[in-house]
Amino acid sequence: MFQEFLNFYLNRAKYELIDEGKIFYGEISELKGVWATGKNLEECRKNLLETLEGWTLLRLRKNLAIPNFKIPYKKLSLNKVHAKT
Repeated sequence: MFQEFLNFYLNRAKYELIDEGKIFYGEISELKGVWATGKNLEECRKNLLETLEGWTLLRLRKNLAIPNFKIPYKKLSLNKVHAKT
């Protein structure tokens, strides 16, 4: 589930060459603050993934909203939780 979330946004990332073609820049525009750079496209993608992971974990820790991130759960009845003795 977490990997699906990461892949969803990584597939939406936009990349471009900056600094006269010396540096790759990548960002996920839907997620404020999620951007990275690298010496080549692969390094930029790796750095963007690490940034996205850290951004997501920080938002979870601070109980902030994360677009398109849902944790599936089953609603349990208290009767089903307690075993009969």
